Amino acid sequence: MAIRITVFLVAAGFLAACQPTGGLPATDGSPFAPGPARGEAVDGLIVGHRLMAAGEYELALKAYYRAAGKRGMTVDTLSAIGSANLRLGRLGQAETLLRRAVKADETFVPAWNNLGVVLMETGKYAEASRVFRTAFALDSGQTDSIRENLRLALAKVKKPSYDVADTGEFSLVRRGNGQYLLLTTH
Repeated sequence: MAIRITVFLVAAGFLAACQPTGGLPATDGSPFAPGPARGEAVDGLIVGHRLMAAGEYELALKAYYRAAGKRGMTVDTLSAIGSANLRLGRLGQAETLLRRAVKADETFVPAWNNLGVVLMETGKYAEASRVFRTAFALDSGQTDSIRENLRLALAKVKKPSYDVADTGEFSLVRRGNGQYLLLTTH
């Protein structure tokens, strides 16, 4: 009886090895396992915009570059990459990209606004006010942030803020072994 059970188990094992496992059949006739499933990828610009909103500017920049790889350097991708560079403090790169964006489409309001922000950050207030005026006109004055940016730029042009040098005279007085005292004489 023990021999019959052993023969039965061995036969069942061979038959089980011949049964399909329930996995996905190979569609290309390849003896290798199928690769990862490839679905529809999410647009890199959408991913980048979500990452920017979350404060993940470096990751957003990478997503924008992926979008540029698929779409090309359109006004959308140029503006998005420039905006990410602006948030990362890379003002020179941001200015170059945003200038390319407004050159590619002179009616693209976000690129004009972000270019104005870069110019304000670099102290180019007169040009920033001109750029904000363009963005404000193209937007028909509907966006509050552009209106506020224009107001700030115009205020900087009229009265630039800079530190006024103190006109007081100073004198240095020696007090002993390597000690000095700075005195003001008004």
